[in-house]
Amino acid sequence: MTTIEKGSYNVYRDLECPEADTIYVKARLAARIREIIEDRHLTEQQAADILGMPQPILSGMLRGKFRGISETKMTSRLNRLGGFAFNFRV
Repeated sequence: MTTIEKGSYNVYRDLECPEADTIYVKARLAARIREIIEDRHLTEQQAADILGMPQPILSGMLRGKFRGISETKMTSRLNRLGGFAFNFRV
């Protein structure tokens, strides 16, 4: 018989990942940045130019490769897109 447990809002914490809260916040920031890029119909290169970062780094960040990017930098990038940082439940 399979047991199903209800998880929390933070899958990284449920999986007992080190730095789960930090990863969760970065994932939410990256998701919001992606939403704005899509809503504004920007190419990755156009978005990278606005954000002041190389397109390959932006591409990686949008795919979850954000370990080398601080929350502060991601928040700053979000603000450059006009998304303004918002509080995340951690």
